[in-house]
Amino acid sequence: MRDQRQWVYHRGQGLRTFGVEEELLLVDPGTGLPQPLAGAVTEIAAWHADVQREADRGEPVKPELFCEMLEIGTRPCATADELAEQLRQARSAAAAAAKEAGVAVAALATAPMRFDPLLTPSDRYRLIEDRYARLVDDKLTCACHVHVHLASAEEGVGVLDRIRPWLAPLLALSANSPFWQGQDTGYASWRHQLWSRWPMSGPAELYGDVDAHEETTRAMLASEVLVDDHMVYFDARLSRSYPTVEVRVGDVCQLTEDALLLAVLVRALVETEARAWRAGLEADPVPTVVLRLAAWRASRFGLGGELLHPLTWRPAPAAAVLEALIDHVTPALRAAGDLDRAVRGTELLLARGTGADLQRAAHAGGGSLAPVVADAVRRTVPA
Repeated sequence: MRDQRQWVYHRGQGLRTFGVEEELLLVDPGTGLPQPLAGAVTEIAAWHADVQREADRGEPVKPELFCEMLEIGTRPCATADELAEQLRQARSAAAAAAKEAGVAVAALATAPMRFDPLLTPSDRYRLIEDRYARLVDDKLTCACHVHVHLASAEEGVGVLDRIRPWLAPLLALSANSPFWQGQDTGYASWRHQLWSRWPMSGPAELYGDVDAHEETTRAMLASEVLVDDHMVYFDARLSRSYPTVEVRVGDVCQLTEDALLLAVLVRALVETEARAWRAGLEADPVPTVVLRLAAWRASRFGLGGELLHPLTWRPAPAAAVLEALIDHVTPALRAAGDLDRAVRGTELLLARGTGADLQRAAHAGGGSLAPVVADAVRRTVPA
């Protein structure tokens, strides 16, 4: 998503371009153990991209903090159908390159099996490791980041202030990390719990305007806790690279249809809150500590328990919370032609379960976690 000229907002159609970045594990498909071959996989993928030079391909496969993971991404897309195709292409390209390197890709938000990750050689990554010590060892987690176009920084801050109540439900529907270091953690998204240890993560405070947003960022950098401004790890932030709001709260989803549902809901939510900002509607002043409690519930239970309802801040069935989210963004979904897709996708997800539910079903017999990883490999890029 490097070409900023592609980030546009089709006002006549009510469509903002949007895109997705996904982090994937590299695994041995037989043993299920992560494999430190990101360097080889990215080189193979780059070679294939140079040979094919297809204008509609997604972004290049890129290395991440650890050698056992990589990042893929789409280009900015105007429609959900276009994004779905881009997601499939990006995953397929990564899977093909991984296969040549003798491994497979798995859309799992944590590595189920016990192992020690290998840091990717990089001055920046070594600085992060030196500064954060033991925290870095637990950072082999895979997320889904959704970018949505913004007309201005002012609109972006208005959106950030107003989407805060609805981020926890997005975490719940994407939950895909119940296993960690060989154990069932009891959580639907253990990735979120690992991320919550970082001092610059989680929900942000209300900003009010761009000046307050920038002052917050300057204060964070002045603390010298952050290595750079790319380490503002809030659940939603203004991208420092693109003219977008980046919603980072979700686990990577096993299934492309779940990733697409997440992206469609995020775009509709951004559009809804941008309209509210333009109309002068006040942001919900819900305390950040309550948002943390909401995120904890989403992380603990996924869609299998009660979530905090963003209209009451009381526990409610997950289905009721997702219904409220759909209702909240229905005008934006309808304008984009995504309403039926969002409703069907939500109903399917509630009936089938999240990635966390799929992982636990694959492990129903107990014993080795290798079948969990093998099942995820099959679901990441279906044959």
